[in-house]
Amino acid sequence: MNPEDLAKQRAAQEVLGRLVAPMIVMKKWETFHLKEMACAWVKPDWPHDKRRVILYCHGGGYTSGNLGYSRPLASKLTNATGWETLCFEYRLAPEYPFPAAVDDARRAWDYLMYLGYGARDVVVAGDSAGGNLALVLCHQLKQAGRQLPGRLVLMSPWTDMTASGRSYTQRAAMDPTITLDYIHAVREVYAGGNELTSPLLSPLFGDFRGFPPTLVQVGSNEILYSDSLRLRERMQAAGVHCQLEVWEDMWHVFQMFPIRKAALAMEHIGQFLLDSI
Repeated sequence: MNPEDLAKQRAAQEVLGRLVAPMIVMKKWETFHLKEMACAWVKPDWPHDKRRVILYCHGGGYTSGNLGYSRPLASKLTNATGWETLCFEYRLAPEYPFPAAVDDARRAWDYLMYLGYGARDVVVAGDSAGGNLALVLCHQLKQAGRQLPGRLVLMSPWTDMTASGRSYTQRAAMDPTITLDYIHAVREVYAGGNELTSPLLSPLFGDFRGFPPTLVQVGSNEILYSDSLRLRERMQAAGVHCQLEVWEDMWHVFQMFPIRKAALAMEHIGQFLLDSI
C-alpha cells in the first residue's frame, strides 16, 4: 500500500475498464455529481422499463476502482436486463478508511429513494469488495429498520475479512489474480483497528434473516471461493433464497472479460432478475 504501488494499482483498474468497455455494446453513459461524489447512469437507448433500477458497487479491495472501472460490468448489467444502472465512485482507503465507502453507498441508496424508487424496485449488485459493500449496505438498512432491495447480485464477493475460509490457502496456487498478501494489505488500510468480524466489515457474520433473494457467482479457481460457499450456507440457514453458481476454471470477477463464460454468466443474471418480475 505504498503510494507508488497504490497509484499503479488504481491506474491499472482504470485501464482495464477502458480496454474492456469498447468490446461491449455500450448504452447511454451519463455522468453527474451527487454533491462531491462522482456518479454515472448507464441507460438503454431503447424504450425500457423505468420502474426498476440497478445500484452497482464496484470492486477494487476498497483501495482502487472508479467510474471507468465500473463501466464494463454496469453496462453488461444493463444489457442483460434492459434496466438503468447507477454507478458511484465511493471514497477509497487508505485516504478514506472505513466507514467512508459504506457512507457513500448509503448516500447512493438514499438518492434512489429520493428519485422515487421503491426499495423493492432496486437491485443491488457488486463484484469483489463491491459485493462486500452491497451486503454491508443491506445489513445497515436492516439495522435502521428500513426496507431492503428486491434482489442482490454478487460476483466473486469478498464476505470474510478474517480470511478464515479454506480456499484462502487451498486455492492459493490456482488463483491468477489475488493473493493472501493482497487481502491482508487492503484490509489493514481499510478496516484499521476495527474488529474484522463485524458484519459491517465481514458481512458473512451478520444476521441474514429478511434478506432479499440473492444470486452469487464465483469462479472455481478463486481464493475467495469459500466466501461464496459460506455465504450461501448462512443465507439458507436464515431462510433466504440464495442461488450459487460455481463457474469452473474461472478466475476472480471473470464476468468483466470478453469471453464466452462471462456472456453466459451475464445471461444467467438477467434470467434471475427478469424472472422475478
